[in-house]
Amino acid sequence: MKSLLAAAMVAATLTACSTTSPDVIQRGDAQRLSQVQDGTVLSVRPVVVEGSQSGIGAAAGGVAGGVAGSSVGGKREQVVVGVLGAVAGAVAGHAMERYGTREEAVEILVQLRNGERRAIVQAKGNETLQPGDPVILVTTGGKTRVSRAPASSAVPAPKS
Repeated sequence: MKSLLAAAMVAATLTACSTTSPDVIQRGDAQRLSQVQDGTVLSVRPVVVEGSQSGIGAAAGGVAGGVAGSSVGGKREQVVVGVLGAVAGAVAGHAMERYGTREEAVEILVQLRNGERRAIVQAKGNETLQPGDPVILVTTGGKTRVSRAPASSAVPAPKS
């Protein structure tokens, strides 16, 4: 039972390390120059970002289930129940990882100042954006996040 609990804690710890939240900046993105674009929110809709399936949850669950199952009954039963426990543990571990890493998110459709439109999916953050809100798109290392534009970002468009 202790090994099952330990495997579940390891799987939960590893799956909790991933996020797409606009309020969490990855260490590698700190102190990097980012591209910033001004825009206006056209629409916001709720979506779900599917959980990861790295196999770590299935592996941890399989080991824990196999160990727990092999401690049941006599020698013959230990093998059979151990195998069944490993399979059941792997299925349960896979499901725990998949659902444990799912994130409620939003898809934000933004119109840039130059007329182009962009759609960005990001986890729900501390800000609630509404159509018509002025926003900035911050792109760092190929990843873009949307946040409310600061009041001082009202820079006039370049004149042609």
